[in-house]
Amino acid sequence: MPSAVIVTDSTSSLPPELAAERGIVVVPLQVVIGATSYDEGTPDGATPDMVAAALKEWTPVSTSRATPAALLDAYEEAARGGATEVVSIHLTGEMSGTFESAQLAARDASIRVIPIDSRQVGVATGFAALAAADVLDAGGTADEAAEAARARAVASSSLFYVDTLEYLRRGGRIGAASALFGGALSFKPLLQIEDGRVTTLGKVRTTTKALSRLEELAVQAAGDRPVDVCVAHLASPDRAGVLAEKLGERLADNLGGREVWCGELGAVLGAHVGPGMLAVCVAPRL
Repeated sequence: MPSAVIVTDSTSSLPPELAAERGIVVVPLQVVIGATSYDEGTPDGATPDMVAAALKEWTPVSTSRATPAALLDAYEEAARGGATEVVSIHLTGEMSGTFESAQLAARDASIRVIPIDSRQVGVATGFAALAAADVLDAGGTADEAAEAARARAVASSSLFYVDTLEYLRRGGRIGAASALFGGALSFKPLLQIEDGRVTTLGKVRTTTKALSRLEELAVQAAGDRPVDVCVAHLASPDRAGVLAEKLGERLADNLGGREVWCGELGAVLGAHVGPGMLAVCVAPRL
């Protein structure tokens, strides 16, 4: 094990095989469906399909942060493997207590831990973790890796469409977009993550126009820079596939031969946005 290790949480949406290949430790958050609690991202854990089905059936769904104990276990496991430092990168503290858990666990860890609030959600946090891993692989220090993670998270754009704001409202994650709620039945909202909170990008009359606008916003976010792009969805694979294909064509020069990632949103984030959600993350490469 290297002298520094990257830790993140399951909302970062990193494929397990990629996290393992890059040596990134992933700590799960929990999803509670009905009266049963499940870890996210584990073989027997909650899946996006389970969450989507529960939401459609009005079964109670809630989520809980990674605990300080779980994160401390990850830090101490890294220490036992020979690490002397950990860079711990997590979803925005505005929506989860996981970053606070990392801060608490860092105080009790036997090695130095640098907790980072990415001020992002989903794969934008994952891209930040990958940026940190790139620095370590190139021989950089833990502090340099932490700075790379912060820089990439700040530079990334997380844009998304939801069929309804109801699920965000239920979970208390609606943030500054709450002003839209009164007219949510007649408009399709476009949202973004801005400094860790959900804010409004705009609203249009139809789903078709909303997805077209989402595509344009993603292209604008990329500009002329090299980027990585991910399209995520919950129970909407066909629409996600079409959007990923269009962005792959329009951003071919930015991608430099890399593919647009396309996949289902994790169970924890999916519980707060609901079926039909479609998101795009555009992450400039450092």
